[in-house]
Amino acid sequence: MKRVLMIAFHFPPLAGSSGVQRTLRFVQHLPSFGWQPLVLTAMPGAYERTSDDLLRDVPDGVIVRRALALDAARQLSVRGRYLGVLARPDRWMTWQYDARRVGAAMIRDFAPQAIWSTYPLPTAHLIATRLHARFRVPWVADFRDPMAQPGYPADPRTWAQFKDIEQHALATAAASVFTTPGAAAEYRRRYPPAAGRVQLIENGYDEESFGDSGAEAARLGPLRPGALTLLHSGIVYPSERDPTCLFDALGRCKRDGRIDAPRLRVRFRASVHDDLLRTLAARFNVADLVEIEPPIDYREALVEMQRADGLLLLQASNCNEQIPAKLYEYLRARRPVLVLSDSVGDTAQAAAAAGITRQARLDDSADIATLLSSFVADPARGAGWRATEAAIDSASRRGRARQLAVLLDSV
Repeated sequence: MKRVLMIAFHFPPLAGSSGVQRTLRFVQHLPSFGWQPLVLTAMPGAYERTSDDLLRDVPDGVIVRRALALDAARQLSVRGRYLGVLARPDRWMTWQYDARRVGAAMIRDFAPQAIWSTYPLPTAHLIATRLHARFRVPWVADFRDPMAQPGYPADPRTWAQFKDIEQHALATAAASVFTTPGAAAEYRRRYPPAAGRVQLIENGYDEESFGDSGAEAARLGPLRPGALTLLHSGIVYPSERDPTCLFDALGRCKRDGRIDAPRLRVRFRASVHDDLLRTLAARFNVADLVEIEPPIDYREALVEMQRADGLLLLQASNCNEQIPAKLYEYLRARRPVLVLSDSVGDTAQAAAAAGITRQARLDDSADIATLLSSFVADPARGAGWRATEAAIDSASRRGRARQLAVLLDSV
């Protein structure tokens, strides 16, 4: 069996990020397609929050080696302040030093036929760059989303490092992979000489993770019997998933009498930015409509999704070339989905292609209020609210792993 060295910061026991799922599910499924994964990741102390629930999904016998990484904000700061150089290109840039040593030992010990590194931590690509240059093993750079964008990162020096990393990767990697059609198209346009090496492998859901969660959800029943609960499961980014207009819409609907606390609640699970949500709830006088809940284990979260009356997906227009990985789990949950996004962006387009056409703009309070009212007034919530079975079937992580294996074979 061929071997691939997989360099990924986001790996169990890291908790609180859906980004961990991409690498974990590739590790699970790649052996079925002839590739043995060798994982190079960070020591658990680098993670802000950990949980053991996903560790059991790492297959027995998979080689996982961890390198020292320090979080500049938590472990290298004095009175909450730290040197900017320690956070470029990201707060865990220290990971690269020990990871080069550990990665070199893994290459000598196991002789992998390919290296794969994955964003959203740019440092992962820096590690792969050095190992590729030293050992000349073909490299696949998994970008997921665009890196250097207009206005992001805001710090000019960090932006310049992002740009240097992506330029080098597009020039030297055997393939560069993105998770959305828009991002792939943008990088083909941005780097014409590398256009033929830009590939698309979307995110997806893992059927094995869902397991018997559907039966458990059915046994437990709705989150609030006799009333409606809308659930947003995961991080609410203040800019990229700005919920301000959603709260404004809730306030409008409450004032108009279209919704009230006995009929509808909006639950935010593991938002990270709880204080922002509380501030908005107070500002728009909708605290009685909003529930802010702490993180739970991944499988509990999947059960909760399937018990909700509807699932909220937020994506701002500044992320039009990105699709939240959460969308694919929402599809598999087979619940109504309310998409709040830009109609021309990849998120809205992917949801519509899956059959979810009842959408509103995230930056349009009136549009969101209309969608919320329609949701409450439509007891069936069938076509237009839910994904088609064909779309669900096509979005499995196993299928995505097959695509990656084919790509690895080609390089």
